[in-house]
Amino acid sequence: MDHSFWLERWKKQEIGFHQSDFDAALAKYWSRLEVPPGARVFVPLCGKSLDMVWLAQQGYQVVGAELSQLAIEDFFAERGLAPNVNRVDDFSVMSAGPYEIWCGDFFALPQSAVENVEGVYDRAALIALPADLQRRYAAKLTSLLPRAPILLVSLDYDQSEMAGPPFSTPSRTIEALFGDQYACTELVAKDALTGHPQFAQRGLTALTGAVYLLKPR
Repeated sequence: MDHSFWLERWKKQEIGFHQSDFDAALAKYWSRLEVPPGARVFVPLCGKSLDMVWLAQQGYQVVGAELSQLAIEDFFAERGLAPNVNRVDDFSVMSAGPYEIWCGDFFALPQSAVENVEGVYDRAALIALPADLQRRYAAKLTSLLPRAPILLVSLDYDQSEMAGPPFSTPSRTIEALFGDQYACTELVAKDALTGHPQFAQRGLTALTGAVYLLKPR
C-alpha cells in the first residue's frame, strides 16, 4: 500500500472511513487521558475528521497529520476557514483558528510538528495500515511522543474473511505494538458489525470495535 492508494481514494471521494459526526468513543473516553484544556493534541492520519472539531470545541489546539492535501483543503473549506500555508521541510503546513495540519508523509513528520503535544487521538490511523506499516507507525508515534497518552480505536475481525483496509488490530496486536512503553487498558469492546453493514457485504461474519487507553509507563 503506497501513497497513491490513499491519494486516489480522496480524489475519487471513496472515503467510507470518513464519519459524518464526531466519534462517540472520543466524547465518552477522552477525559480518561486527563489532558488539560488549552493543550495541544495530535490526530495522526486525520483526513478531514470532525473529531478535530470536537477537540477544538473542548478548548484544545489541534495538530493533524495527513497525506492528502485535498482532504485538508476540504476540512478548512467546510469550516469556512482560509488557512495560512507555510513550508517546513517536505511538508505543507496549513493553519487557521485552533487547527494546524501537516500535509505529507507521516513517517517523515519532524519532531517540531508535535512540540508540546500532550495527548493523541487515533481513530482511523493504525487500522488503516497493514501489519508491516503498523509496526512502523507505532515506532514513529512513540518516538515522536513518548510521554503523551493515547486514545486508540481499533477493530478486530477474521482477516481471512475480508481484506483491509481497515485492518484487524486485536488486543494482542495493540499489546505487541505498544506494550513495552505503554500500559494498555481496554476501555470497551463490543459488536460493531451491526453499525457497519458494508463490512458484512464484504464478507465479515463478526466485527468487534474496541477502545484502548495507552498511558506511558
